[in-house]
Amino acid sequence: QVQLAESGGGLVQAGGSLKLSCEASGRTFSDWRMGWFRQATGDVRDFVATIRWNSGNTEYANSVKGRFAISRDSAKNTVYLQMNSLKPEDTAVYYCAAGDPRLYYIPPNSQGRYDYWGQGTQVTVSS
Repeated sequence: QVQLAESGGGLVQAGGSLKLSCEASGRTFSDWRMGWFRQATGDVRDFVATIRWNSGNTEYANSVKGRFAISRDSAKNTVYLQMNSLKPEDTAVYYCAAGDPRLYYIPPNSQGRYDYWGQGTQVTVSS
């Protein structure tokens, strides 16, 4: 059973940084796609970033490009989201997601590409 556990959220001032972690367990993820999404209160869940575990190829939402960086550590089975130059509009619950390679035909910025989700971690950016 795949399990994803996020950590690293918190309260930070605008312009600050946070690093989120997502520890994955339950199988080998070498050919999987991992992603980060976020959901602000009263809003839909939006794509943030994604990475292919084996190749390391990444994609980002335009709103975070140049400020956020997704990475993975295979030895620790952990995916990270480094968030810099944070803005109040980055405030949201951040979710880690894992996608089976059989879903390759679904765009990586779509929630449907991922079949396992973590519980989420709150990020609050004060102005």
